[in-house]
Amino acid sequence: MNLRRSSAPLDVSQRELANLIGESPRFLYALDMIRRMARFDAPVLIQGETGTGKELAARAIHYLSARGNAPFVPLNCGAVPESLIETELFGCERGAYTDARRSRAGLAAAAEGGTLFLDEVDALPARAQVALLRFLQEHVFRPVGATREQSCNVRVIAAASTRLAALLRAGSFRDDLAFRLNVLMLEMPPLRERGDDALLLAEHFMARHAHQHGLTPSQLSAQSTEWIAKYAWPGNVRELDNLVQRALLLADGPTLHLHCDSALAGLASPSLPATRNDAAADGGALRRYGDARAETLHHFEQEYLHALMTAAAGNVSHAARLAGKERRALGKLLKRHGINRLRFEAGSA
Repeated sequence: MNLRRSSAPLDVSQRELANLIGESPRFLYALDMIRRMARFDAPVLIQGETGTGKELAARAIHYLSARGNAPFVPLNCGAVPESLIETELFGCERGAYTDARRSRAGLAAAAEGGTLFLDEVDALPARAQVALLRFLQEHVFRPVGATREQSCNVRVIAAASTRLAALLRAGSFRDDLAFRLNVLMLEMPPLRERGDDALLLAEHFMARHAHQHGLTPSQLSAQSTEWIAKYAWPGNVRELDNLVQRALLLADGPTLHLHCDSALAGLASPSLPATRNDAAADGGALRRYGDARAETLHHFEQEYLHALMTAAAGNVSHAARLAGKERRALGKLLKRHGINRLRFEAGSA
């Protein structure tokens, strides 16, 4: 999909489509499905790996649809504590729980007439799955602590990671809820299966971030172009965006150099500092084991955490899942190394 060159202002639906950039057959098929799904007022389930643009696709479906002038309300189900997910979705009455000092509306009510987008829906706990199922079936909900139900006119679009099938097989995600969500299904392809789209996107991100930060536009080195084509992009489009922005901000000249050491590959084999002095060069001896081990571990954790938070775009809950760690433990580790998640959020400087 070519970028628009017209100087005329784009309406919202055109802007959302302009954010979906690619020319590969698999991507163009997904784009065609987005346009088709926008015509029908039915639930949509978007599946794909992290960073493939699931929320961009959901926004495009919404703004191309008859609901485009009404609210688009997103909720990242994986970022909300299990005890609060129903309150976030459906609101609560005053006194419903200890901290409920006043009544509040939920996101379902905020999306009235529009679209409720449930990102990482596969992270929903069992009780919230039951409440969401009834909401989809009856188009009604009961705020936490309330005695009366409320009706709501919203379209639900949900996004799930590739682990949803495994959760269904394990019985951790309700089959009936999956069936309700999966009336229309959209698969966002991974970047490694999109041919030359990675290079097209890299050039787009270079131009966008150069404009954002007031920098002179750069060009990719020949080695970078070759590497982009060969790299597997486990973090997909989000990883590429973050990598290009970081390389652009740290570049010393007009040529941009992207390479494996700057990307998520560092999660698998981060570069580590030397653990001994070169005795032949300076006549020194090996350092104490404890000192060498502590320094090596410190550098490993620093590089791992930076690569991890880049891949997760600053989302600590998602980063914890990628790393296989408990969220609180990861938070303590980030604090120990002075790593602020806000630095890694999309669009941050």
